[in-house]
Amino acid sequence: MNKVIEYQEQLVPYTHAELMAKVAAQLTDSRYQHCLRVEQTARELAQVNGVDPELAAIAGLLHDYAKQRSDETFINLIKTRGLDPALLNYGNGVWHGVVGAELIKTELHIYNEDILNAVRLHTVGAPYMPKLAQIVFMADFIEPNRDFPGVDEARQVTAKSLAAGVRYQIQHTLNYLIEKGQPVYPQTLATYNAWVGGVGTVPSN
Repeated sequence: MNKVIEYQEQLVPYTHAELMAKVAAQLTDSRYQHCLRVEQTARELAQVNGVDPELAAIAGLLHDYAKQRSDETFINLIKTRGLDPALLNYGNGVWHGVVGAELIKTELHIYNEDILNAVRLHTVGAPYMPKLAQIVFMADFIEPNRDFPGVDEARQVTAKSLAAGVRYQIQHTLNYLIEKGQPVYPQTLATYNAWVGGVGTVPSN
């Protein structure tokens, strides 16, 4: 994880070291270390699933860029960027992905829509998720330091099929929210219906 990596594809206006520093400046060290693990896990998943590893690594590194911003920051962005007003009924668990992509554009001047979409979807999923978004979704869930009931099974499932991993995670997430009595963001429910409930079509894998 600590080996020197240089970007080759000009996907972002930074070197790898520069982008790491910008992410680190916004997060506690523990959260930043999580982002580094997701970066590496995303790179590994990309390599075995036919996705550009550099693109996946950048999206993985950036996925929690906005995680530790204030509620006021997110609320202001929802109101001023024309985002779904229903977002105001939720919180950071949804906001740091869906809304956080706006901060990546504003502060980092990264406009690659594949990267931004993967960041947006890593908290709520979507009925249709490109493979890059699936990879970041799963890398966040199964990175090496994750330790919760079912994570080993999630790793095994994902190793066999990326799409099966997505199905496993969204089912796990919905069960968790219901058990905790927490509201379910409509897109999360739509993701469940598409990937688990058999409503709609999901990409083959």
